Amino acid sequence: MPRQIPLERVRNIGIIAHIDAGKTTTTERVLFYTGRTHRLGSVDDGTTVTDWMEQERERGITIVAAAVSAEWRGYFVNLIDTPGHIDFTAEVQRSLRVLDGGVVVFDAVQGVEPQSETVWRQADRYGVPRICFINKMDRVGASFERSVESIKERLGANPIPIQLPIGAESSFRGMIDLLAGEAILYCDDLGAAPERGPIPPELTPLAETQHARMVEQIAETDEALTLKYLEGKPIAADELRAALRRAVIAGTAAPVLCGSALRNKGIQPVLDAVVDLLPSPLDIPAVRGVHPSTGEEETRPADENAPLSALVFKIVTDPYVGRLAYFRVYSGKITQGTTVFNSTKGKRERVGRLIRMYADRREEMSEILAGDIAAVLGMKDSFTGDTLCATSNPIVLENIAFPTPVIMVAIEPRSAVDQDKLAQAMQKLSEEDPTFQVRVDENTGQTIIAGMGELHLDVLVDRMRREFNVQANVGRPRVAYKESITRAVPKIEYRYVKQTGGHGQYGHVVLSLEPGQPGSGITFENKIVGGSIPREYIPGVEKGVREASEAGVLAGYPVVDIAVKLIDGSYHEVDSSEMAFKMAGSLGFKEGVQRGAPVLLEPVMRVEVVTSEEYLGDIMGNLSARRGNILGIEPRPGGAQAVRAVVPLAEMFGYATQLRSSTQGRGVFTMEFDHYQAVTQEVAEKVIQA
Repeated sequence: MPRQIPLERVRNIGIIAHIDAGKTTTTERVLFYTGRTHRLGSVDDGTTVTDWMEQERERGITIVAAAVSAEWRGYFVNLIDTPGHIDFTAEVQRSLRVLDGGVVVFDAVQGVEPQSETVWRQADRYGVPRICFINKMDRVGASFERSVESIKERLGANPIPIQLPIGAESSFRGMIDLLAGEAILYCDDLGAAPERGPIPPELTPLAETQHARMVEQIAETDEALTLKYLEGKPIAADELRAALRRAVIAGTAAPVLCGSALRNKGIQPVLDAVVDLLPSPLDIPAVRGVHPSTGEEETRPADENAPLSALVFKIVTDPYVGRLAYFRVYSGKITQGTTVFNSTKGKRERVGRLIRMYADRREEMSEILAGDIAAVLGMKDSFTGDTLCATSNPIVLENIAFPTPVIMVAIEPRSAVDQDKLAQAMQKLSEEDPTFQVRVDENTGQTIIAGMGELHLDVLVDRMRREFNVQANVGRPRVAYKESITRAVPKIEYRYVKQTGGHGQYGHVVLSLEPGQPGSGITFENKIVGGSIPREYIPGVEKGVREASEAGVLAGYPVVDIAVKLIDGSYHEVDSSEMAFKMAGSLGFKEGVQRGAPVLLEPVMRVEVVTSEEYLGDIMGNLSARRGNILGIEPRPGGAQAVRAVVPLAEMFGYATQLRSSTQGRGVFTMEFDHYQAVTQEVAEKVIQA
């Protein structure tokens, strides 16, 4: 099937931002102006296309990233609207992994907010070029200059304003396009036909000053333009645009635009900037991966004639069509009815129906080519992060790393009928969401579900009730503690010997344990030389160590951040087996942890509280009483103050209610996971007793 739109005219972009910056409203306006919808969707009225889940419409927040496609000026745009709430950070992470560019939305009153910093760092990690859209210019207290300044200071970025607002707050009526040297005015409420014309005389001096500054900033990113600039030669708008595009793709500049999505102002210029300044799949470096058997690095160009490589980035259980796997094709093509190879799992998968998703609606496709994003039905063994490729040219692309859950609750079905439904619901939801984990507590036999926050678990339990008809009792949220060791144990010897009639069991291991890097989990290294344990028994030892690490010695929490080395051991010709070495590894590891001065680790959250000055003392006192550590205070617009602190998650339950009552409902706070740290002896004793 020939490509209908050339690859250089394809844009894969995401809309990312802090909670309530206006991502979904911006997406709705994009769909309206590109002719995809014929009415303006509203978050407040629950009529949006991308927020299609019941929970999203009720709460007015985005929970799952929704993919939509649109066309603009002959370009094809795949657009992903992502959640802003930190509890759904996995959705942002997996979207950024497969996108080529991003539009970062900022609130013109607040500027850079805590979650803006998080999504910016995530985009940096995946090398995603981005443009900035300063939204809500019609709000009281909106300031374009202050927002640009906060991007520079708090994100360490190089923002280049390519627009200037005309008016602000209630008098905001358009913007000056500094590249084209003209004014864009919105004269009607619908904003479908903005008028372009000369810059108003009263704004001409300011526009000239800002234009000169923009030219200087763009020239700094390009050697040829720097020479031209220093020689005093005029630089054409096309040259500036081309240089700015190169700088955006290289990640050295972030163009800044402004508007008000809710008032239908400034969306068309953002779409123009997306097609003019953000990269196509051809502009980004060829995707890298490794050969599954040789481990050698390989690359795949964005070309439909190259061998297939695609990454599954999301699994969705659709109530109408079943299990959908979203994927991005980096090279080659996927055709309906063919067989592809899942190199991560080492299994073949048949390609069922191919679908281009339009939020919760769908268009059937017969083939998906390089550079495109789509979904496939019928794949049983493919999960988030898996690579699909050609059997003859296997490759494994870099997986997606997700944060670990920090909060958990016990859940139990109300009846025997609900038991099976619950198991099925939890399996499907954990397939969809890698930050949702399920385990059975060995001591109590309870089913424990873990997630990124109270809201995350609340939404998941609500989905179980509505989508899967499960009636279940849910316990109170608890903190997901972890355990580790604080000192090295150079040698633990463990012999597992069982003599029964017939074959016995014999496994003998010598391990060493050391505290590992934070976030490293359990690392296992085989240091045996000379074959004192045959190679076929080594995986058994590792398996035993990993299984034993699931429940620690202090309070049964998972054990993390330990480097385990297998340094010696012995075996018996007849009685040794993989099972015996697994038991030896497991029991040896447990003994080693007990000797390594074990400690309990708790999740510590980064918290930002914004409140008016009069309540500052109460807020700081309260955070300190919750074992918080105040990092700093920053002034915010409108006489507000932002208190930044790190506080243990265990102390933050019920904080929202207390904050509301102590600030007469004026205080707001955001919270996200920062790191794990050892708890004090006093706290550890309380947790162990509980």
